[in-house]
Amino acid sequence: MKELLKEDFSFAEGILQGYTALVCGASKGIGKATAQMLSRAGAKVVLCARSKDELEEVISNLYGDGHTSLVMDLEEMDSIENNIKKLISQVGDIEILINNSGGPPGGPLIENNISDFQGPFKRHLFASHMITKLLIPGMKRSGMGRIINIISTSVREPIDNIGLSNTLRGAMGSWSKSLSRELDPCITINNILPGFTDTDRLSSLSESISERTGKSVHSVREDWMNSVPIQRLINPLETANAITWLSLPSSGAIRGISLAVDGGRMRSI
Repeated sequence: MKELLKEDFSFAEGILQGYTALVCGASKGIGKATAQMLSRAGAKVVLCARSKDELEEVISNLYGDGHTSLVMDLEEMDSIENNIKKLISQVGDIEILINNSGGPPGGPLIENNISDFQGPFKRHLFASHMITKLLIPGMKRSGMGRIINIISTSVREPIDNIGLSNTLRGAMGSWSKSLSRELDPCITINNILPGFTDTDRLSSLSESISERTGKSVHSVREDWMNSVPIQRLINPLETANAITWLSLPSSGAIRGISLAVDGGRMRSI
């Protein structure tokens, strides 16, 4: 694949001028790429993650100015409400919310204990619900809201050896679809289902599979690429491209969908 050029992502340049976006999990991977794309589209971006240093590095490479960071652990439920309320008082209404966080460890579901579910459900489902509720009033005032959840293709086709993640992603998908029937007409909620994307998360999964099966990491990654019609891993910027499209004011008729960015890996329609 040829290197992605700046011109490849010029379709939305400036179109989100005047809007503010909160991107969770923005220090790396898909979250980082999404922050870059939204800033290219003209949005002021609030980047949320646990590491201030990593967030500041990402901010230094965004387009435009006025971007800021929010250091927050999405598993610390008691602090989320205070942090988000304080953020709104500082930056004003936030029209675009990207719910995104690192996935749980791999492994057979039957080997998980109840305690293994708590952290992942907090930082994904519970945090997403709490932040969404806090931002909805501002979206109503602005007359536009875009909520986009980064989940997984396992919503449609469970993936072997990541049973806890499959369970969590399914819950997120049902939560999102239910909200799509309840939110104000000016607010949309949709899901992005990433496939095999070239991120630290995928590297961690390949190492986990290698340890469990005895296959080399290279062989694991080759198996993945051979199962995908595009025959390669997906660049996070390609996923961010789809996220930005769903964030546009002109995407208001797209509501309650799960859009796969998977290179054609899934066999379902």
